[in-house]
Amino acid sequence: MVNFKLFLDPVIIAILILFAGVVIYFVTKVRYINASLNFLTKTLRSFKKGNIAYRFKELDEIFSNNGFISNYWIEFKNTLVFTEAHSAQEEKLKGLTEGTSSIQCTIDSGYFFNEETLINSKLNYKFISSVPTILTGLGPLFTFLHISLAFSKVNFATQEATIASVSSLLAAMKVAAMISVVAVGSSILFIIIERLLYKSMCKAPLNAFQLEMNKLFDSITSEKFLVELLKESKLQNIAINKAFVQLPSQMKTAFDKSFKETLVPYLDNLIFSVNKLQENIKKQGAQGILDDLFGNDDKD
Repeated sequence: MVNFKLFLDPVIIAILILFAGVVIYFVTKVRYINASLNFLTKTLRSFKKGNIAYRFKELDEIFSNNGFISNYWIEFKNTLVFTEAHSAQEEKLKGLTEGTSSIQCTIDSGYFFNEETLINSKLNYKFISSVPTILTGLGPLFTFLHISLAFSKVNFATQEATIASVSSLLAAMKVAAMISVVAVGSSILFIIIERLLYKSMCKAPLNAFQLEMNKLFDSITSEKFLVELLKESKLQNIAINKAFVQLPSQMKTAFDKSFKETLVPYLDNLIFSVNKLQENIKKQGAQGILDDLFGNDDKD
């Protein structure tokens, strides 16, 4: 039978309080990380490759204002390359399809958004990983301390004192053994809790977040980036050649439009005026026309 009075020892109570406090701290941090990663993943799922270029400002505002990821997002944003196709011919040259993002990253997103940056740094993982060692170390420390204190109280002066000392020593040995059991047991229990919660509430959401990031932003290597620059120069050459080819026809169109809208109405008015003048000459004669033009007011 387990004597539960042994658990009332101050050292055992202190170890249990330490264990409970660390578990509460760890669970609080894990829940915060889990909620943050789930929110970010849900946000990414509302964007598509086809519209990310047009909605990038919206995504940038959300991530830049999120304290959980803002620092790493700003660094990641500096590695992005924006590409945009303006015609079907350009799409063919660039090799862009519906499944290709118009925003690419020169450094893989996993470099910025990984287990170290989004979980361990938020979790104070060095401290969490040292908790089992601390709990385990407290066991032998207080066990030997109890034993040493018990031996210091042994008294063999008389038979009664010897019996009492041995009884006290055995009781102290039980407490010392229970301290080790509680310390090692709490250490093992914490390791189990830490592994289960870390995998289900931290690692799994992180994998989902990384998957959505990779879906939105394609990684581009330096070699591929040089190929894209070459394609871009070809596109510019095509645009320039196309402009030179279309320039004569555009000039002809502009001239015809200007001739029809400006010169033709003017010539029509001029011809109409000449015809009108000829009709007046026939009706009034040359002298009458001159009088109308110069305002001849002489009276006989």
